[in-house]
Amino acid sequence: MKKTNKKKALASVQTMGDLLKLGSKEAVGFKKGQSVKGKITVIKNKSIFIDIGGKTDAVVLGKEFEFVKDYVSDLKIGDEIEVQVKSPENDKGQILVSIRGAASGYGWSYFTEKEKSGGEITVFGKELNRGGVVVTAPFGFYGFIPGSQIGSKFDGDPEKLLNKKVKAKVLEVDQAKNRLVFSERLVSEPNKVGEESDAIEDLKLGDAFEAEVVRVEPFGLFVRVEKMLKEGMLRLEGLVHISEISWEKIDNVATVYKSKDRVSVVLVNKQDGRLQFSIKRLKDDPWKEIETKYQKDKEFDGEVTKIANFGALVRLEPGVEGLVHISKLAGTTLKEGEKVQVYIESIDVAKRKISLGLVATDKKNMLYK
Repeated sequence: MKKTNKKKALASVQTMGDLLKLGSKEAVGFKKGQSVKGKITVIKNKSIFIDIGGKTDAVVLGKEFEFVKDYVSDLKIGDEIEVQVKSPENDKGQILVSIRGAASGYGWSYFTEKEKSGGEITVFGKELNRGGVVVTAPFGFYGFIPGSQIGSKFDGDPEKLLNKKVKAKVLEVDQAKNRLVFSERLVSEPNKVGEESDAIEDLKLGDAFEAEVVRVEPFGLFVRVEKMLKEGMLRLEGLVHISEISWEKIDNVATVYKSKDRVSVVLVNKQDGRLQFSIKRLKDDPWKEIETKYQKDKEFDGEVTKIANFGALVRLEPGVEGLVHISKLAGTTLKEGEKVQVYIESIDVAKRKISLGLVATDKKNMLYK
């Protein structure tokens, strides 16, 4: 309580009961994590003081202040604000609080408004992640710029945005998923982005292209395709997810493809202006007539591709594997790459699963149920 207020309170004391009531008010305490409303009394340097009804004003400082400094710049003395108690009393007798909750709500509103208005903001390239770059944005928020939203100024390369401040526009705001997506190209190449949006609208699912691999990532390939317009040739980029590269399982994309490789692709999705292609769908699905080719109890040659604690995976042909369950391997030792003879126990087409049994070539050494 401020000195002037305290003097007025003491002047109004007439009985011992009044004094006890006053003492009770002075002794108001707070618990860690408690949410309290208060009014801003001082904003200076790297701290903000808030009257929350305690013996002293609560304070936001240090890292807590740095986290919300963009929000604080829009605050003024007398504003009411909600705080969360971080420490009821530190070694200096201060009540330390956080206003991240209030800043977060304000921040989401800010980005939603920017998305609608198309206003520019400044972001900072923090780290690479899944085909793009994670950026820090105003109000302590983190966002993402996909590689497809990086212009020729940076050669479309996410790594060239690291440790740089760049202008960007908001592409997507989803508070429920804690998701913010930005575009650098909307600032540096607005006309080109407009042309691409129109071109993407004209594309149809199932359209096939000859494409060039522009970047190889653990989760897939980024490829570039070309579309002829009246104004000339336009290049569009999209993703071939690792699951769309081959009917066979691929563990390491980099062992199969490299930058500048030429591949045939087909468009399978263009949701939200993002192109997704497939390589494998230009080839026949080996599971299409699986039950006709691999009938129950029939025997086939295969190759062990993986040994796991649940059994052995055996390739029957590219894109078709089955499992010899561990319970059927008693007394048998297999190794990856080994040729084996198996028989079909069952096929689940919907789940793309085949259960196999080993054909015993030496009944004395190989036992199976």
